[in-house]
Amino acid sequence: QVQLVESGGGSVQPGGSLRLSCSASGFTLDYYAIGWFRQAPGKEREGVSCLSTSDGNTYYADSVKGRFTISRDKSKNTVYLQMNSLKPEDTAVYYCAAHVGLCTIVRGILLVKGSWGQGTEVTVSS
Repeated sequence: QVQLVESGGGSVQPGGSLRLSCSASGFTLDYYAIGWFRQAPGKEREGVSCLSTSDGNTYYADSVKGRFTISRDKSKNTVYLQMNSLKPEDTAVYYCAAHVGLCTIVRGILLVKGSWGQGTEVTVSS
Protein backbone atom coordinates (compact mmCIF):
# COMPACT_ATOMS: atom_id res chain seq x y z
CA GLN A 1 0.00 0.00 0.00
CA VAL A 2 1.62 3.22 -1.23
CA GLN A 3 0.20 6.15 0.69
CA LEU A 4 1.03 9.68 1.79
CA VAL A 5 -0.86 11.21 4.70
CA GLU A 6 -0.80 14.94 5.42
CA SER A 7 -1.52 16.34 8.85
CA GLY A 8 -0.94 19.45 10.93
CA GLY A 9 -3.30 21.89 9.29
CA GLY A 10 -5.55 24.19 11.22
CA SER A 11 -6.72 27.74 11.71
CA VAL A 12 -4.34 30.50 12.76
CA GLN A 13 -4.20 34.27 12.78
CA PRO A 14 -1.92 36.18 10.43
CA GLY A 15 1.64 35.97 11.65
CA GLY A 16 1.13 32.57 13.22
CA SER A 17 2.89 29.29 12.50
CA LEU A 18 1.99 25.73 11.61
CA ARG A 19 4.01 22.62 10.87
CA LEU A 20 2.60 20.25 8.30
CA SER A 21 3.62 16.60 8.17
CA CYS A 22 3.70 14.24 5.21
CA SER A 23 4.07 10.64 6.35
CA ALA A 24 4.78 7.87 3.88
CA SER A 25 3.68 4.27 4.12
CA GLY A 26 4.26 1.45 1.68
CA PHE A 27 7.58 2.92 0.55
CA THR A 28 10.54 4.77 1.98
CA LEU A 29 11.44 8.29 0.87
CA ASP A 30 15.05 7.58 -0.05
CA TYR A 31 15.87 8.84 -3.56
CA TYR A 32 12.52 10.62 -3.84
CA ALA A 33 11.36 14.10 -4.60
CA ILE A 34 8.75 15.19 -2.06
CA GLY A 35 6.75 18.25 -2.96
CA TRP A 36 4.25 20.38 -1.11
CA PHE A 37 1.42 21.92 -3.11
CA ARG A 38 -1.57 24.01 -2.21
CA GLN A 39 -4.87 24.87 -3.80
CA ALA A 40 -7.16 27.67 -2.73
CA PRO A 41 -10.76 28.03 -3.92
CA GLY A 42 -10.87 29.53 -7.39
CA LYS A 43 -7.12 29.25 -7.91
CA GLU A 44 -4.84 26.84 -9.70
CA ARG A 45 -2.76 24.37 -7.76
CA GLU A 46 0.52 25.94 -6.73
CA GLY A 47 3.82 24.24 -6.01
CA VAL A 48 5.10 25.48 -2.66
CA SER A 49 8.25 23.54 -1.85
CA CYS A 50 10.18 20.41 -2.72
CA LEU A 51 12.94 18.32 -1.22
CA SER A 52 15.11 15.87 -3.14
CA THR A 53 16.17 13.28 -0.60
CA SER A 54 19.00 11.97 -2.79
CA ASP A 55 21.03 15.19 -2.77
CA GLY A 56 19.27 17.42 -0.24
CA ASN A 57 18.36 20.13 -2.73
CA THR A 58 15.31 22.21 -1.90
CA TYR A 59 12.94 24.42 -3.83
CA TYR A 60 10.67 27.19 -2.57
CA ALA A 61 8.14 29.25 -4.41
CA ASP A 62 8.87 32.96 -4.29
CA SER A 63 5.64 33.50 -2.38
CA VAL A 64 6.87 31.44 0.59
CA LYS A 65 10.64 31.85 0.45
CA GLY A 66 12.01 32.97 3.78
CA ARG A 67 8.86 31.93 5.62
CA PHE A 68 8.53 28.19 4.93
CA THR A 69 11.10 25.45 5.49
CA ILE A 70 10.96 21.88 4.22
CA SER A 71 12.77 19.13 6.13
CA ARG A 72 12.86 15.38 6.57
CA ASP A 73 12.89 13.00 9.52
CA LYS A 74 14.34 9.85 8.01
CA SER A 75 13.59 7.69 11.05
CA LYS A 76 9.89 8.55 10.83
CA ASN A 77 9.73 8.45 7.01
CA THR A 78 8.16 11.89 7.21
CA VAL A 79 8.68 15.24 5.51
CA TYR A 80 7.68 18.46 7.24
CA LEU A 81 6.74 21.90 6.06
CA GLN A 82 7.34 24.50 8.75
CA MET A 83 5.23 27.55 7.94
CA ASN A 84 6.00 30.79 9.76
CA SER A 85 4.68 34.32 9.39
CA LEU A 86 1.52 33.00 7.81
CA LYS A 87 -0.55 35.32 5.66
CA PRO A 88 -4.20 35.16 4.63
CA GLU A 89 -3.09 34.32 1.10
CA ASP A 90 -1.56 31.10 2.47
CA THR A 91 -5.07 29.79 3.11
CA ALA A 92 -5.50 26.61 1.08
CA VAL A 93 -5.65 22.86 1.18
CA TYR A 94 -2.07 21.61 1.29
CA TYR A 95 -1.02 18.38 -0.37
CA CYS A 96 2.19 16.43 -0.47
CA ALA A 97 3.32 14.29 -3.37
CA ALA A 98 6.33 12.14 -4.13
CA HIS A 99 8.07 10.54 -7.09
CA VAL A 100 11.30 8.66 -7.58
CA GLY A 101 14.05 11.04 -8.61
CA LEU A 102 14.74 14.73 -8.20
CA CYS A 103 12.53 17.75 -7.79
CA THR A 104 11.48 18.86 -11.26
CA ILE A 105 10.86 22.50 -12.18
CA VAL A 106 9.77 23.31 -15.73
CA ARG A 107 9.31 26.96 -16.69
CA GLY A 108 9.16 27.83 -13.01
CA ILE A 109 6.47 25.23 -12.25
CA LEU A 110 7.08 22.42 -9.76
CA LEU A 111 6.09 19.02 -11.14
CA VAL A 112 5.65 15.92 -8.98
CA LYS A 113 3.91 13.08 -10.79
CA GLY A 114 3.87 10.27 -8.25
CA SER A 115 1.79 9.44 -5.19
CA TRP A 116 -0.36 12.11 -3.56
CA GLY A 117 -1.87 12.53 -0.13
CA GLN A 118 -5.40 13.55 0.80
CA GLY A 119 -4.59 17.10 1.86
CA THR A 120 -4.77 19.11 5.06
CA GLU A 121 -6.56 22.43 5.33
CA VAL A 122 -4.80 25.60 6.43
CA THR A 123 -6.82 28.71 7.22
CA VAL A 124 -5.20 32.04 8.03
CA SER A 125 -7.83 34.59 8.92
CA SER A 126 -8.96 37.59 10.87
